[in-house]
Amino acid sequence: MDIFQRIAGIILPVFLIIAAGYGYARLRGPIVKTDLASVNRLSIELLCPLLLFSALAAKEFDLVANLPLLAAGALIALGSGLIAWPVARLLGYDPRTLVPPMIYNNCGNMGLPLAVLAFGPTGLSEAVAMFMACSLVYFTVGIRIMESGRSGPRRATLKMFASPMMAAMLLGMVFAAFRIPLPAALLQAMRMMGEAGIPLMLLALGVRMTDVSLQSWRIGLVGAVLCPLTGLAVAAVLTMLLPLTDVQRGQMFLFAALPPAVFCFMVAENYKQEPERVAAIVLLGNFAALAFVPLGLWLGM
Repeated sequence: MDIFQRIAGIILPVFLIIAAGYGYARLRGPIVKTDLASVNRLSIELLCPLLLFSALAAKEFDLVANLPLLAAGALIALGSGLIAWPVARLLGYDPRTLVPPMIYNNCGNMGLPLAVLAFGPTGLSEAVAMFMACSLVYFTVGIRIMESGRSGPRRATLKMFASPMMAAMLLGMVFAAFRIPLPAALLQAMRMMGEAGIPLMLLALGVRMTDVSLQSWRIGLVGAVLCPLTGLAVAAVLTMLLPLTDVQRGQMFLFAALPPAVFCFMVAENYKQEPERVAAIVLLGNFAALAFVPLGLWLGM
């Protein structure tokens, strides 16, 4: 019974903040999305990059010790996409619609706060390692899948490396690899600013949920179940292949159980790749997380 109370104590604050964002957007109407645009820009361009950089550059982050988690994050993303491809073909769905959301789970908005609640502040750097690996796979393999069969220049990968998030991750990796010290006051300031982005990400996720609908509920249901199940299946195999500590194993299973990222909907909308179907995958996936995230935590613990 204690483990279920612990799991409930971990996930409930996250979903309550998401629900608060959703309820506030419903109450105040479309103006909330307009007002939130500048907040989202602040989070994406400043707070989240500082969160990632400070976690990687902190002396607590051990690059060598976290290499298994980097490998796990990349392999779970790739493995989920590999399994999802024949499923999409079998069910008659466009792989460019179904596969990318299976590759990129909600390891940012939901995964980072959950990791902190489940494993304490020291768990953030390990969650960032998997977030970084998953992001690299999505912005290379995932975007290439969406671009397949399209005409025009392919600049998505170059744009990825120019983004503040990716720049912060790459710079943080350099600081971690070479153990470059930072003044304690500067690192603490960056960490405080970065941590402010965690509740903002969850509120933004709740607001964004008001944009999606259930018009394509069949593919939404398939994606909602397929994403965590493929992730957990790959994670179960990796426990036999990677030298993971107990904490790293718990982090990996939590990561594997996460739903598709809301960001996938935004990218699909930008590419005009059946965004209504991706929206349904994201919406039902985040509802399904109420069952799959506790499962992942239970398996990891």
